[in-house]
Amino acid sequence: MPGIDVPDRRGRTGLDQAGRGLTGNPRVTVREVRVLTSNWFVTRSTSFDFQHSDGHVSVEERETYDRGDGACILLYNVARRTVLLSRQFRFPAYVNGHPDGNLIEVAAGLLDDDDPESAIRREAEEETGHTIGPVEHVFDVFMSPGSVTERLHFFAAPYDEGTRSGAGGGLQEEGEDIEVLELGIDEALARIGTDIVDAKTIMLLQWSALTGPFARA
Repeated sequence: MPGIDVPDRRGRTGLDQAGRGLTGNPRVTVREVRVLTSNWFVTRSTSFDFQHSDGHVSVEERETYDRGDGACILLYNVARRTVLLSRQFRFPAYVNGHPDGNLIEVAAGLLDDDDPESAIRREAEEETGHTIGPVEHVFDVFMSPGSVTERLHFFAAPYDEGTRSGAGGGLQEEGEDIEVLELGIDEALARIGTDIVDAKTIMLLQWSALTGPFARA
């Protein structure tokens, strides 16, 4: 099967071994890992013994979606009290009730083979057209731990006219069509829950106001 004993389209094998060597939680013992899909990302069904707090052991089964880890960044300008965001079409949000699927977000992307900081520098330039200087690592978060393995690395960095290096907008060869938005931080915070409904963006905006560059002394 591709991804197990022969390479899949990304050259991977052994995808059915995920989780088998974990020893950090003695209450969990993996029994079986089945690869359900191995297209670009990987979906697995894993059965495991789980010892409950009262001592009894049950056999549980979970499906996990492995798309790799990612990174996101809030670009901000303290002097102007602005943030640089983007708007792009997200089909999963559209099919699940968002009016038009066009979400306002911070720059973000998968790590692929890069370290988190290198990846987010790449994404910031591709999406917003800014080549950023020093970045601040804010925190790392599991965004949907019930089913998705992704860990997202959060960053922040200042921007101004001196960091602009291009138009942004994403990569056409990857089907991206991104609109760059500059919003005042107060306006962006006020739009949370109305037309800013992306979790990573909300988290970084709130961080910026609570303890980040726009926190009141």
